[in-house]
Formats: sequence, structure tokens, C-alpha cells
Amino acid sequence: MRIDRFLWWSRIAKSRSIAQKMAEAGTLRLDGRRIDRSHAQVRPGAIIAFARDGAVRILRVEALPTRRGPPAEAARLFTELKPGDTKGVDA
Repeated sequence: MRIDRFLWWSRIAKSRSIAQKMAEAGTLRLDGRRIDRSHAQVRPGAIIAFARDGAVRILRVEALPTRRGPPAEAARLFTELKPGDTKGVDA
């Protein structure tokens, strides 16, 4: 699944155009690699890191969405990790 669609469908980004801008800005990292295109592929188990509102968010993709559902459904698609927490990554 494209990273911009994942960010939008999982309600991390408010709109798909915002998700595309996040991906193309070059500040998004996918499994440690800097992403500068919105069509980068996301898979379950991938780690996404980005800065937002002055804080770094690190997310582990748990499942790929099939639609842009309600927030409760979107929250089950990823797990929020703490910066510097390696236990969550290797688990």
C-alpha cells in the first residue's frame, strides 16, 4: 500500500494531499530510510517515523487498512512507539 494512502486511511493525516506533502517533504522515514515520494510501499511490521507538532512520532504498522473507517478502527492499524524504546521494535 502507498504510504500516503496509509497515512490518510489510518487518520494520521487529515487529508490525502497533506499525506502526500508529508511523504514528499523528505522528513518521513520508513524503516530508517528517508522517504521523498508518496508512492513508497508500506507493509505490516514497517516502522514509520516523522516529526509533527514539535514531537517525533514513531509508529509500527500492524495491519493495512481496507477503507478509511472510524477513528477506533484506524487506531488498530498501528502501534505508537516511544523514541529510544528498542523493546517495542524487536518484539
